[in-house]
Amino acid sequence: MVNMMILIPFLLVGLFLILRFLFKTSLLLILLKKFQCLEDWLHVHQLYRVPQFNHLFQENELYVKVSTYLNSLPSLEDSDFTNLFTGSKSNDILLHLDTDQTIRDVFLGATVSWTLEKSENGGVRVLVLRLRKNDKRRILRPYLQHILSVAGDISQRKKEIKLRMNVDSPSSGENGRWRSVPFNHPASFDTLVMDVDLKNKVKADLEMFLKSKQFYQRLGRVWKRSYLLYGPSGTGKSSFVAAMARFLNFDVYDIDLSRVSEDSDLKMLLLQSTSKSMIVVEDLDRFLMEKSKNVSLRGILNFMDGIISCCGEERVMVFTMNSKEEVDEALLRPGRIDVHLQFPLCDFPCFKHLANNYLGVKEHKLFPQLEEIFQGGASLSPAEIGEIMISNRSSPTRALKSVISAMQTNAGAKSRRVSGDGAEEIGGGEQGGLFSREHSVRDFRKLYGLLKMGSRRKDEPLDLGSADKEGSN
Repeated sequence: MVNMMILIPFLLVGLFLILRFLFKTSLLLILLKKFQCLEDWLHVHQLYRVPQFNHLFQENELYVKVSTYLNSLPSLEDSDFTNLFTGSKSNDILLHLDTDQTIRDVFLGATVSWTLEKSENGGVRVLVLRLRKNDKRRILRPYLQHILSVAGDISQRKKEIKLRMNVDSPSSGENGRWRSVPFNHPASFDTLVMDVDLKNKVKADLEMFLKSKQFYQRLGRVWKRSYLLYGPSGTGKSSFVAAMARFLNFDVYDIDLSRVSEDSDLKMLLLQSTSKSMIVVEDLDRFLMEKSKNVSLRGILNFMDGIISCCGEERVMVFTMNSKEEVDEALLRPGRIDVHLQFPLCDFPCFKHLANNYLGVKEHKLFPQLEEIFQGGASLSPAEIGEIMISNRSSPTRALKSVISAMQTNAGAKSRRVSGDGAEEIGGGEQGGLFSREHSVRDFRKLYGLLKMGSRRKDEPLDLGSADKEGSN
């Protein structure tokens, strides 16, 4: 008896050392996995799969909500490995479940586990729920409702607009063909420089669209709205798209048509986009002029309002063009394009808004000269004027003088291009006149030929074609 009393402390110390060894090594984990395998073999557990996409190749909303819920669990920090990312703010650290990673959760006293798996065909991800069969009827539905509720609260608190871009390979994106990044564009309707009435009309149109679900259903129409933004480069079309996205709080799906392999691929991209999203196709006119063999005009028409466009609700489609003059009118009819918005070059009222925003100047002694230049037809894009003002923001006067110089240079270049096309040129001074320093020797030879021919044929009409021949001889 005395010997047993002496041995007990040694036994306890030995047991402690053994347990410590198990915890310090992976043996305990191996034993737990072997025990789980035994339970699976005995069919103790029930498995439920939550695939990333449904049978229509649309993103499964339940998959998104479960992912949001799992990434918020404290047990994610206690798992063997996980992914760390920075959030929208530099000091935010986000944890994300990784492929083949398993984490546990407890609900109503029952322990469940989730594993993120990846299928072999196409790299589609699946979340697998594992719970005991004895707990299935008691906790399954309440647990899923709990997940939906918590995920909804998290999404509402941490709503972050995503910019999604289509990639070449279906397996290279986190969402099928789409790869996403945070959309942090600072443009908003408050910062846009455009006509106030037009801006308010667009905002009212978007607000009415958001509230019109039942109206569209009653009409038997797809709940979507499409916009065409057209105008020269640098007039603010991309900033307007960003302002719309922030106003709607919608994710942006930016489709690069050059990365689309065929018409059916374009349909698949639309199927894999979500509701409450903006579908953006930029420079559509340029793509159509290139006459790509990958995507046909018919494919684009079906993309805009075909049967495939009904697979999703509350979408806004935005197309941008430099000009719509040479575009097939079938693209522009109502139903495919509901709202046309023109983005012109900068005029004087727009310039005053820019001067106020960039330079803090509401009035200046150079404004009358600038107004006269604008009235004369000279102009630049808002982006060009904004860049000049940013470069000279420390001196408003120098900035305005630089704008004047740039506009005069641009007007002179346009005048010379018109003259080179054979049109009549009327100008005064060195830059705009006929005897500009920029004329080449050949131009003077042509002029000499005209004068020479005119001295011989005063009564004959002027023929520029024969004048060219005479001058060349």
